[in-house]
Amino acid sequence: MPHPTVVLVHGAFADATGWIGVIAELRSSGIPVIAPPNPLRGLASDAAYLASVLTQVEGPAVLVGHAYGGALITVAGAAENVVGLVYVAAYVPDEGESLGRLQESFPGPPLTDSLKEWTYPLHDGAQAVEVTIEETAFPPVFAADVPGDVAGVLAVAQRPLATAAFTETASVAAWRTKPSWVLVAGADRTIGPEVQRFGAARAGAVVVELPDASHAVALSEPRRVADLIKAAVRATS
Repeated sequence: MPHPTVVLVHGAFADATGWIGVIAELRSSGIPVIAPPNPLRGLASDAAYLASVLTQVEGPAVLVGHAYGGALITVAGAAENVVGLVYVAAYVPDEGESLGRLQESFPGPPLTDSLKEWTYPLHDGAQAVEVTIEETAFPPVFAADVPGDVAGVLAVAQRPLATAAFTETASVAAWRTKPSWVLVAGADRTIGPEVQRFGAARAGAVVVELPDASHAVALSEPRRVADLIKAAVRATS
């Protein structure tokens, strides 16, 4: 049987190039992979965008979400051709739950005090708010185990996240009907490890924990991330 296509979904403050090492590992094993852009405008619209990508993937798919991308695969993962979900240092929300509500049950991570607000126009002329991480805070908060020069480039190349993403609720929780895997980044200062562990336990996921990994674990530990994805691919092939 052919492998499912792996669909890699990046999170906030980043883009799909953050998967570069993971993509190389998967392709070296003959696993088809795509890494579409995440609009980062809000849970409902971003999940709808991802769902539209899935309708154009031939055959089964394994969804992989990093950070906020975990919320998107939770919703879009309800698509019929999705056979597995892999969460990488990610949120794992339940149906009817927002990321803000999920996070408020746990101590706030260092990220909370490191956000910078920006505004952008909506189609009706109103102003909406989006956030990035303060440039100097980005390396220790997001990418503490990534080389300093790389983390510095990532800091100035951030893609902002609309704050609506924190308040919109998940319309469905695909992990209730699809098998899931979770990689917990034990030194994550963007999404606390305890939030990741809670989501993994609630979903009954297979869990791998890297105690010293930062939020940017896909960049710092691409082989370990790819190994978990490969396990999901094998289990769903």
